[in-house]
Amino acid sequence: MSASVYDFEAVSITGKPVKLQDFRGRVLLLVNTASKCGFTPQFEGLERLWKDYEAQGLTVLGFPCNQFGGQDPGSNGEIAEFCQLNYGVSFPMMAKVDVNGGDAHPLWQWLKKEKRGLLGTELIKWNFTKFLVGKDGQVLERYAPNDEPAKLRADIEKALAA
Repeated sequence: MSASVYDFEAVSITGKPVKLQDFRGRVLLLVNTASKCGFTPQFEGLERLWKDYEAQGLTVLGFPCNQFGGQDPGSNGEIAEFCQLNYGVSFPMMAKVDVNGGDAHPLWQWLKKEKRGLLGTELIKWNFTKFLVGKDGQVLERYAPNDEPAKLRADIEKALAA
């Protein structure tokens, strides 16, 4: 079993390999995103967090997922264009992944085991579930889809100060 977030790799939305160890020493906010979800406007809040805290050591990473109501059916290119055009997203977006089931990305399998949801469930319930990871690569907190990005500020500031 992996010991930290730095043990994982992903693929960027443009198809390039991304080693999470490249973010060592930064606070990470990992989010499963969707372009056609009621929570999609959270892209704006996530971008605000990224802009406000990037220089202090926060990296927001978006992981598009089409497992909830088919709300992100587009290609990686279409998703990237949507996020940029509609929300000005400049934080790193990864290629589309599954977060639940047999084909779930290993990173998301690990995140769910590290920090369970309501009533101890591992399952990701919907788009825009968020995981805050400390500078040591360990999961600090898990947030529900309806937790607005702005409500995470105090936890992010605490993690950045640690």
